[in-house]
Amino acid sequence: MDISFPTPEGRFNYRVCAVIPQDGRLLVMKDETSPYSYLPGGRVALHEQAQVALLRELREELMVTAHIVRPLWINEAFFTEEVSGERYHELCLYFLVDVSGTGLLDRGERFVTTEGGAHRFAFSWLPFQQLRDCCLYPEFIKEEIFHLPGTLTLNIEDRRPQHPGR
Repeated sequence: MDISFPTPEGRFNYRVCAVIPQDGRLLVMKDETSPYSYLPGGRVALHEQAQVALLRELREELMVTAHIVRPLWINEAFFTEEVSGERYHELCLYFLVDVSGTGLLDRGERFVTTEGGAHRFAFSWLPFQQLRDCCLYPEFIKEEIFHLPGTLTLNIEDRRPQHPGR
């Protein structure tokens, strides 16, 4: 069971994401319904460790067995999802991931995968400099990719029109 549940005020979501930089480029993805790009990863299941969840998601989405280098950020985000219109309060752990030796780097600048025969994902390696001009969430990645933290760092991204300081 994923740790994602609706409340009367919106949805709480717990995710993990992979930060996969390579030669000044970042691996990003889009699904069939989203007009924006995001980082590979997914929801954490109840009683599942974050690192285990991320490696599982990378196997499902990219068909690779990657290596987690270290945690980078925990991001607390408040936003309204553009497609569904649902309001979210999301916690996401971002990990630096090494994919060398997995064959992922040989797939080209752009490639498509299918998860479970149903969901198609389009992946692309975007140069860091182009991130500022694309629709990529979370937005803090566009700047922070240039100076990855050495220790786990808290980030808060609040995109609510009006956000009470609760």
